[in-house]
Amino acid sequence: MDGSIERNLRELEAEAQEAVPAAGGAAELEAVRIRLLGRKEGRLTAIMRTLGQLSADERPAAGQAANRVKDVITGLLDAREEELAAAAEDGREAVDLTLPGRTQWRGGRHPVTQVVDEICGIFRTLGFSRVRGPEVETDWYNFTALNTPLDHPAADMSDTFYLPGGLLLRSHTSPVQVRTMQAHAPPIRVVAPGMVYRRDPYDASHAPAFEQIEGLAVDEGITFVDFKATLAEFARRFFGAEAEVRFRPSFFPFTEPSAEVDVSCLLCDRQGCSACKDTGWIEIMGAGMVDPGVFEQVGYDPERYTGFAFGMGPARIAMLRYGIPDIRLFYEGDVRFLRQFA
Repeated sequence: MDGSIERNLRELEAEAQEAVPAAGGAAELEAVRIRLLGRKEGRLTAIMRTLGQLSADERPAAGQAANRVKDVITGLLDAREEELAAAAEDGREAVDLTLPGRTQWRGGRHPVTQVVDEICGIFRTLGFSRVRGPEVETDWYNFTALNTPLDHPAADMSDTFYLPGGLLLRSHTSPVQVRTMQAHAPPIRVVAPGMVYRRDPYDASHAPAFEQIEGLAVDEGITFVDFKATLAEFARRFFGAEAEVRFRPSFFPFTEPSAEVDVSCLLCDRQGCSACKDTGWIEIMGAGMVDPGVFEQVGYDPERYTGFAFGMGPARIAMLRYGIPDIRLFYEGDVRFLRQFA
């Protein structure tokens, strides 16, 4: 084989060994391929054209050498192409080309839940346990056992959600008090938080489904003094030592005597504002001494035991605490509003 052709083939192979692995992308690799193997101006093509100048004896060996170098260069090009394709695939997996992810929101307790837990925590320090009961009740637990006859306005279809089979959605958590007295002998001190349901309009101060907390204390010798002292102490612990408390006579079928419990408006310092309707006072709960008729319904001796009960709406108390003008804000699920309390 001619020495110059052999030398040119060695130089071409050496150039390919260096240039092909150094190609940094598909376009650059294609340029190397054209330079080395291109049909018009490729270096191997130029060498192959000189084979015609060789003698018939030298031509076969030179042709074999040229084909070997071509195979080597082609193998180098194919291997580098696979490497570049694999690198591109890895890059696509590493880069997320979808929309940017949303920042994860840290969850928190609902503001009404926070108030419920705080109220129950205060009563726990006063010796009360937290209890729960079913939200679907019979009219006996919801009305009759609580000294409320079924012809009472509260039992009317316009106020209560009735269900098939003589059941209803409880309109207060007082049935939990009845169930507790049925299950346990005195002394009893419990608070019963939970959802209740009424046919109330859905407006700035009412909702057809809302949280309620009721409490009950039963023992021998409980007096109206114990009743007032316990609820006044709760109000001062929750609203602050500077809060004033007053009891106004009222009526509830299951308590006698009964009272509305008010605290002084901390927003206006009793000067009068829209929150307290210019009275300087805000009602926080209804309460009273348990009516003897309720004790008779659950089998307690009304001559031996006395007690007091109370009920309040945590959502309205949360409105007072946080200065919320519309109760519907608590139930709309707007994260922008709720994250203020997280």
